[in-house]
Amino acid sequence: MNFREELDQVSVFKTVAEVAERLGRQTYAVGGFVRDLLLNRPCKDIDFVCVGSGIELAEAVAKELGSAPLTVFKNFGTALVKYRNFDLEFVGARKESYRDDSRKPIVEDGTLEDDQKRRDFTINAMAISLNKNNYGDLIDPFGGVAHLSKKNIQTPLNPELTFSDDPLRMMRAIRFASQLNFDIEANTFEAIVKNTSRLKIVSMERITDELNKIILSPVPSYGFKLLFHSGLLKEFFPEMVALQGVEYVDNKAHKDNFYHTLQVLDNVAKNSQDLWLRWAAILHDIAKPATKRFEQKVGWTFHGHEDKGARMTPGIFRRLKLPMNEKMDFVQKLVRLHLRPIALVKEVTDSAVRRLLFEAGDDVEALMALCRADITSKNSEKVAKYLNNFEKVHRKMIELEERDKIRNFQPPITGDEIMRMFNLPGSRIIGDIKEEIKEAILEGEIKNSREEAMELLLRIAAKKGLTKQNVNQ
Repeated sequence: MNFREELDQVSVFKTVAEVAERLGRQTYAVGGFVRDLLLNRPCKDIDFVCVGSGIELAEAVAKELGSAPLTVFKNFGTALVKYRNFDLEFVGARKESYRDDSRKPIVEDGTLEDDQKRRDFTINAMAISLNKNNYGDLIDPFGGVAHLSKKNIQTPLNPELTFSDDPLRMMRAIRFASQLNFDIEANTFEAIVKNTSRLKIVSMERITDELNKIILSPVPSYGFKLLFHSGLLKEFFPEMVALQGVEYVDNKAHKDNFYHTLQVLDNVAKNSQDLWLRWAAILHDIAKPATKRFEQKVGWTFHGHEDKGARMTPGIFRRLKLPMNEKMDFVQKLVRLHLRPIALVKEVTDSAVRRLLFEAGDDVEALMALCRADITSKNSEKVAKYLNNFEKVHRKMIELEERDKIRNFQPPITGDEIMRMFNLPGSRIIGDIKEEIKEAILEGEIKNSREEAMELLLRIAAKKGLTKQNVNQ
């Protein structure tokens, strides 16, 4: 199989080949680029392996490309060249060995064959020659082409050794399966099951990086099911594993919240590429195991799981090394509020809708998307009914927001103005007055306008015996 024509369509390959020939370096395009070329997927990250110094080859290529931006990683023996829309990474061929307590390899110079053997999966171990004598030839010693056609993930060498040496490869196996909708070959999956405890030597940052790629895959539930059934999920995300299972009392059962959560996640994924909205789907019921109770009259309840789930969110983010910033705040807010629109379906009052708009702010559309995704009944009529009622709530939100401007609500009168107006020091009474005005607006007693807020302020002040000062307002 020869890819000369495909290589000729991208000018950078000709440049790399010419520079490598001049330096006398055997050079190959390897890994993900070759895989994606065979799958007809776009790829802007191209890895090159040469026999010899990859850094020297990168420096020469960068110069040939008109002093293209070059970054050298001496500790890893790699270099990155930025050229147009491409990231070109260069490394010398190498062979690796591992210690039991680390996934960082002991590296030695090697041949192309050595380099292909160290690759994680057969579909990533293919190479295309850039050498003059066999330019464009595919070098596929482990049957990667056949495994692509069979949609199989398997390792080039013994999978138990592969995963024991570098346990992150177990996460990568599931990530590729989830992204490509491939199966994991039976012996390879069995090796993952046997090596789950080895994941403890991998940094949480690297685990979460792979997890986020699984979450962003087209049908993320597939990746999570592989993580669950392999035993990997419990190694780093026990709260999610705890969702699994159904308990019966007096012939009454609750739904399996693990599989419900995965369905909600898939529903969100159909309509949004937002990683953090997908995380909100993952965590929306995370506190159900902790709040589960059986009540004789009503059966299973999970009262307060939304509030407890919101309180659990920062701890989960911190442990998984997810960002402790506005992304976490967004997820926490959606977890806390995810039952509110459902409650509104029963009785759509103006004041309740105003309060939801006030609390959700700019995230109200994301909240509604999560709540729609949360309708997972197998009864299609019930789903249609809930969705229709949701649209009524949504229309009421739009109507009230246009009229009352509650989203990102700012008090019509500031605390500073109240202090100046009544010659008051900063104190609790200022906050109480502002709260009373806010409540009146949310309840619809007055409009969200400065004029009506000022009239209410004067009435509140009179009740409290406050005297307006002679200041220019």
